[in-house]
Formats: sequence, C-alpha cells, structure tokens
Amino acid sequence: MPFVIISLVVGFTVHEFAHAYVAYRFGDHTAKDQGRLTLNPAQHLDPIGTLLLLIAGFGWARPVPVQRSRFKNPKLAGILVSLAGPLSNFLVAFIAYALFFFFIGVSGFTVPSFIVNLLQMMVYLNVLLFVFNLIPVPPLDGYRVIEDLVPPHVRSKMSQYEQYGALIFIILVITPLGNYTIRPLLFNGIAAVNQTFNTIFTAIYSLFS
Repeated sequence: MPFVIISLVVGFTVHEFAHAYVAYRFGDHTAKDQGRLTLNPAQHLDPIGTLLLLIAGFGWARPVPVQRSRFKNPKLAGILVSLAGPLSNFLVAFIAYALFFFFIGVSGFTVPSFIVNLLQMMVYLNVLLFVFNLIPVPPLDGYRVIEDLVPPHVRSKMSQYEQYGALIFIILVITPLGNYTIRPLLFNGIAAVNQTFNTIFTAIYSLFS
C-alpha cells in the first residue's frame, strides 16, 4: 500500500504540473495564479480523492483550470496541454523503468527489495495513468484532444452530450461492463508500453555489453 500511495501521489502531481506548465507556456496563467504551477503535491491532491487514496489505494487529483481563450492558438495549445499530463506519466514510468533495468539487469548491485518494489509500482501505475488518461471519453485527456481536433460545430455537439458521456464512462468503470470495454484497453495498452520499454532497454544493453 505505501508503494501504491507514493507512486500515485508522484503520478498525480507530475501530471497536473505538466498541464499547468504547458498552459502557462502558451499564455494561460490561470493555473499559475492559483498556485498550481508547482510540484508540491498538496496543491494538486483533491481532499476526497486523497482520503480514498489512503483508505482504498486509489484516488484522483484536482484538475488544473485552463482558459482556452488566453491561448494565441487555442487548437494547438489545447491539444498540447491535454497531452502534457499523460506524457508526463509516460516519462516518469520510463525513468523508473530505466532505474529498475539498471539496478536489476546491469549493475549487479544488491538493491534493497523496497526500492525494487517501489520502482515496479512506479512503472506500473504511471503507465496505467498514461494509458487511462488517453481513453477518448469525458472527462479524460484523450477526450479533450479529440475536442480540439474536430471542427467547431462537432465540438459544440460534443459539449452538449459531454455530461452523458461522463456518466456512461463512470458506469463502465464501476460495473462488470468494464470487463468488455475499459479494462481490455488498459490491459493491452499497459502491455504494449511495457513491451516497448523492454525492447528499448534490451537494445541499449546489447550495444554496450
């Protein structure tokens, strides 16, 4: 449980910071003005989400506020801001996998088991956050990317039905229907990312061995 909590707190914090930072770079200071342009977890964790994290091992963070009207190029900026969160989790997972691969497969060092377990959990949960947030249903980042890719009249229609999409998503997550929809996507996505990591680091190792 401690490894789950640590990994999720890191994942949530980096994810929301990445949204805030990219939005700031494109001209939206909203998150910065609200103290969200920071790696301090206290500024990003949601009270209820944090309580559930401590009790049940899962939770959520507070979404970073973004005002698209402040972007010079709303479509491009919106896409990059949305992608920043999941990609930050991908980066955390990549770094954790690199450390795990080095300590376990290359260095020959005797590494304490808690470090190994923490790195494994850091990889797994951040890959999970990466894949999960790219699912194109509201309110996830993948949906926001689709919103910015489609024509304005389609975006308007999507906004009208967004609340129903969010409700359907919640039903899929908490009911057995998820076994035929969300969970296969997560399982296959996580497996693909882990295989990619393994291929990359195995190739790197073979070059220097």
